[in-house]
Amino acid sequence: MSTQLASARPRILRPWQVAAAVAVLAVALGVLYASTRTKAEVRVVNPDYETIESTVSTTGTVVPARDFPARANFTGVVDKIYVHLGEKVKAGQMLIQMKDQYAVPRLEKARADLDDAEVTEQNVLDNGSKEDRLGMQADLQKAQTERDQAVTALDSMEQIAKHGSVSGAELDAANQRVQAAQMNLGVIEKRMTDRYSAQDIKSWKDTVAADKASVAAEKVSWANANISTPIAGTVYVLPTHLYDFVPAGTDMLHVADLSHIQVRANFEEPDMEKIHVGQAVDVTWDGAPGRTWHGHLEAKPLAVTRANGRSVGECLIGLDDDHGDLPLDTNVAVIVATEKREHALSIPREALYTENGKQYVYRVDGDELRRTEVATKMSNAMRIEITGGLTAKDTIVRHVDTDQKLSDGLHIKVVN
Repeated sequence: MSTQLASARPRILRPWQVAAAVAVLAVALGVLYASTRTKAEVRVVNPDYETIESTVSTTGTVVPARDFPARANFTGVVDKIYVHLGEKVKAGQMLIQMKDQYAVPRLEKARADLDDAEVTEQNVLDNGSKEDRLGMQADLQKAQTERDQAVTALDSMEQIAKHGSVSGAELDAANQRVQAAQMNLGVIEKRMTDRYSAQDIKSWKDTVAADKASVAAEKVSWANANISTPIAGTVYVLPTHLYDFVPAGTDMLHVADLSHIQVRANFEEPDMEKIHVGQAVDVTWDGAPGRTWHGHLEAKPLAVTRANGRSVGECLIGLDDDHGDLPLDTNVAVIVATEKREHALSIPREALYTENGKQYVYRVDGDELRRTEVATKMSNAMRIEITGGLTAKDTIVRHVDTDQKLSDGLHIKVVN
């Protein structure tokens, strides 16, 4: 009986047995979790040595280096068009004429008035016209003859008076004749050398100056209606037609030297300190996929303008390899190489993370990730230079294909 009671008692586990059982259970659960856990699928990349350029990009417009817009100087009607689209013209060639029936008569009258004034001025400076001078020369000779004859007659009377055959009245008359002849000769001589006063000369010089100003003004008025080109080039814009009514200020046509074109580009204010005259520039156009034009920065912005909430500075870019295949007024993409480094260790920008001012990557260690801080320097739109924290032998995560968040120690599966 006592033996049966003893065998029916429950068996009591000792502490070490309980601990062993818990450890076994934990290991089993860990193995089960590890076997069922989903690994993050990632794509990886190795840091690589390559040439890296830091760039600034914007958009621009193709413009001619020298452009002449033929603008309407007044509201009116187009009377004549002397050129056609695509025509090559020489400097000074007439382009277009606005209707102004008074321009030519006014200019001709101003020129006629100037001619008259200049002739009169020259006559004043020469003490008379050629006809006047010829007349005065004849008067001078006549006066000299009269004086000589008067002097001769006086001498004869004085000789005769010694014998008492001439009265005192006759002798006085002879003297008066000599004095009158001498006075008349003096007047003629002065008229030939000093006919006009200094005030007369100044007055005519002022008249000529005023008439020259009138001619200049009428030339401007005439040129406002008859527009010529100051530069040689090609007519590349001609929206105007004969007999069009155009408001003042309208661009009726454009002439440009198409062998020298530029790109006018606006750079954001923060980028302006990165760009400098002479830096290399790449230009692309959607109209020619795969084609790149090369140039250089010719001028930095002198001022910042603000429009539509943007602060920008305008720059001019010269093209070095354009051959007339980049149309004017097209919109192009502009990339300026602000800095270049050869054989730089770099990674894709998407592989770099930033938190609290620190930059880091996720380095692959077996099937786990290790958060690794790195030092960076140059960068562009695609890559960033690594100056510390990684080597070319390391492998880092470039992209995760699952919804899992990358973290230190995360188990991964490389899928690329």
